[in-house]
Amino acid sequence: MATELEELVGFLSSPSPPVKKAAVEIVRDLTGSEDGLLSLSKYASTVLPSLSQLLKDKKEVSEPAAEALINLSLNSNLAAKMVEMGMIKTAMDVLYKPDSSITRLLVMLLVNLTQLDSGIVSMLQIEDEKMQGLFVMKLVRSFCRSSDETRDDPFDHVGSILVNISKKEAGRKMLLDSKRGLLKQILRQFDSTSPLRKKGVFGTLRNCCFEAENQLQNLLLISEFLWPALLLPVAGKRIYSEEDASKMPLELGNVLSFEREPWDDPEIPVEALESIYLITVQEAGLRAFWSVNGPRILQFGYEDEEDPKVMEAYELVGSLLVHGSETSK
Repeated sequence: MATELEELVGFLSSPSPPVKKAAVEIVRDLTGSEDGLLSLSKYASTVLPSLSQLLKDKKEVSEPAAEALINLSLNSNLAAKMVEMGMIKTAMDVLYKPDSSITRLLVMLLVNLTQLDSGIVSMLQIEDEKMQGLFVMKLVRSFCRSSDETRDDPFDHVGSILVNISKKEAGRKMLLDSKRGLLKQILRQFDSTSPLRKKGVFGTLRNCCFEAENQLQNLLLISEFLWPALLLPVAGKRIYSEEDASKMPLELGNVLSFEREPWDDPEIPVEALESIYLITVQEAGLRAFWSVNGPRILQFGYEDEEDPKVMEAYELVGSLLVHGSETSK
């Protein structure tokens, strides 16, 4: 005889809209507690496909279904099952339907699923040569187009997906591919007013800089976006002299010649400095850094800095610069 929970799970596929709506809301509420999650996980092979189907339904049903899936995906075993059953493709398909009403929730679900290696592989579409990178290109386009700072942006969380996929070499290579031009688009968002978006940009850039040894050329190809993103967060508060600014690219010198808003989050200058370190470890990267008057910017930034972690990151790059200038004498 079916248990109450089995019956409830069965109702998720009911042809009656009111029954289906009531069932999905109860399931969503159950996923809010550890006991509920544990109970539902025993029926994963039925619950997950049923909830996946409901993502395509009207908002009153698709919204609680998406919320339930987000909660369930916090369990790595259930997240792995979701990836295996093609949840990333389903979420992407629904996300890009013209009438999609659960955009933010679907993006959050994708954030959770791309924390798994299998989720990253699925998002990158590595196993399908013709489609490879299509999902990532779509998400980057949405991330860069949707930055309407006046409202709650459903694509803000895409930054976290980009951080996740850039933790893997295949993801970094895709983002650094000059033909796709994805990193260049992402970097344009570095001065967004959204803290979540900024975190995504700098976390992704830092991860991509781990490829500097093999991909330095592709990083330096986007110098006009790269150096402002890396140097403005670490340039300190002062207004730079005309002489100093004249030794920098226009896009940097112009901004540093005026008063600027301080960067609130110390994590961002740390990630910028770690990225600079990874670039300047390479000889050509160090030369490029000197050519934009980078050491002068770091000197001023360090003098203005008070956060010990950020100071430590400055010092790490500083030791490299001192060594670099000594060896080049």
